[in-house]
Amino acid sequence: MEDNQMLSTAPLLTYFRAYHAAHDAPKIFDDFLAYNLLTVQERDCFDRQFSEAVRIIDPAHAASCTDQETALAWFMTAIAPLSLAISRARYAEELLEKAVREGVRQYVILGAGMDTFAFRCPDLATQLQVYEVDHSATQAYKRSRLVEAGWEQPVQLHFIPVDFSRESPAAALASSSYDPEVPSFFSWLGVTYYLDRDAVSDTLRGIAEVAHPGSKVVFDYLDNDAFIPGRTARRVQIGMEYMRKMGKPMITGLAPSALAADLARLGLCLREHLSPADIEERYFSGRTDGYHAYEHMHLAEAVVG
Repeated sequence: MEDNQMLSTAPLLTYFRAYHAAHDAPKIFDDFLAYNLLTVQERDCFDRQFSEAVRIIDPAHAASCTDQETALAWFMTAIAPLSLAISRARYAEELLEKAVREGVRQYVILGAGMDTFAFRCPDLATQLQVYEVDHSATQAYKRSRLVEAGWEQPVQLHFIPVDFSRESPAAALASSSYDPEVPSFFSWLGVTYYLDRDAVSDTLRGIAEVAHPGSKVVFDYLDNDAFIPGRTARRVQIGMEYMRKMGKPMITGLAPSALAADLARLGLCLREHLSPADIEERYFSGRTDGYHAYEHMHLAEAVVG
């Protein structure tokens, strides 16, 4: 895959999770399988892109980076949304594990990308029917990588193709083996800010309509300040510009103060709501390696009423 062909966020986020698993300690989220879903060409491409980006973003700091490894380490802590990728993944799977103990038996991953849960957590996965819902092109790429890696698809893993900007995930699930009478856990990470506000609301409403009462949904979102010039944190602004150039502009933010009321209108009850400060305290407090919670990004857990 050439540099200008990396239009999907799936390989990008996989690279961030893989980098953390291979290079950082203590680990916030250990996706020890992530590197296996990237080709050597893709890894080298990302290594080169991000180490060279240091010279453009901070020429003064680049002068102190004597090799690619040092440049990459600085980029990952200071600029990349790596801390976002690992903190939201850990949050979702912590809540999933708790939900399974409470009786959840279906796990729906909306915008699954290159998620490795079904292969990485076999003991938990065998208690669930796992539905990966994502664009057909992303799923085709992932499935080809699974074949190349020699991984056998678990019988409980199901791929459901959908285009979030045009189709209803709820309708796609309704035409699959998904059972609306079984308690479910929905994970919707890394998607809301790429959709318009109506599509975000429609997806959340669809979850409330298709899921059994008491089912849970976890999602992340950018607050509105991320889209206001002068208020956007530097690395978030850099990330938004990078995604715009990749053809994946971030277009939607939500108001934290209105979230509970907005969800209630869609049939969901807000159970937990983490601000960047909350995420910092929960997952990054005491670290000395430079990782901090990603500015403007919030995590929410809601329950189907």
